[in-house]
Amino acid sequence: MIKSAGRRAVAVTMAAAVCATLFSTGTAEAIVKGGDSTQRYPFMASIPERVDQTGDRGVCGASLIDPQWVVTAGHCVDSTLVAPDGTVRIGSERQHSGGTVRRIAQVITHPGYALQSETIPFNRNDVALIKLDRPVTEKPIRLASSPGAPGTPTRLLGFGTTVDTNDAAKARFAERLQELDVRRGAESECGPGYAGRMRLCTVSPRPEAMACIGDSGGPQIRRGAGGRWELIGVTSGPGTARPACAGGPGLYTSVPAYADWIRRTIRANRGGN
Repeated sequence: MIKSAGRRAVAVTMAAAVCATLFSTGTAEAIVKGGDSTQRYPFMASIPERVDQTGDRGVCGASLIDPQWVVTAGHCVDSTLVAPDGTVRIGSERQHSGGTVRRIAQVITHPGYALQSETIPFNRNDVALIKLDRPVTEKPIRLASSPGAPGTPTRLLGFGTTVDTNDAAKARFAERLQELDVRRGAESECGPGYAGRMRLCTVSPRPEAMACIGDSGGPQIRRGAGGRWELIGVTSGPGTARPACAGGPGLYTSVPAYADWIRRTIRANRGGN
């Protein structure tokens, strides 16, 4: 869960989408200004944080991409920021019940991952893989071969805060899975240098709506061949320098850009637990 001093405090201030600490059931709208999920997403996964002595907890999102592997954000497994409780829940529309729960057997963060800081405005190579202790029966989502051109309709999923804030103490997390229809943004619609081949700019047609605290690591998806959902992005953070989440675009790690690393890593670590 988020820490409060030194380097951790910098990360909390600058990364509105970092996993949060306070659990409180959401009410009407979420991601921020999203809505209850309209269908089943068997690939949707959540990574709960360890409950501490105050009873606080948090959550990150993830996507099942193989019967025994999920992909999430690097900062969702960064030990300087968070303490996952050691499990992953897959295929449920509820944050705390349903689906399949597996233990975390292995965590592999991209070797180039770097947490944002006073000199780096966004997380770099913000992607990680989690190996489950046993395969699940839920159907994985396909990795998209391309994120689509700017303007492509996409969808965000998450259990994050319903309240637009970068203050974990004010977050109000959703118990029911939330979705928000958005679009691929042009690089120029995010802050200078934020978006590019490795990082996708994401824009909501709905004002003041975007992924936020607790949605980190979760999926951005689009319709591919035959109308199937494909994974194009991993929730990373805000797409501009701003004090909260929903006042501008979001920034997503491009799954197509890291597809070769993802596949190589899974192949190399296929055996054993």
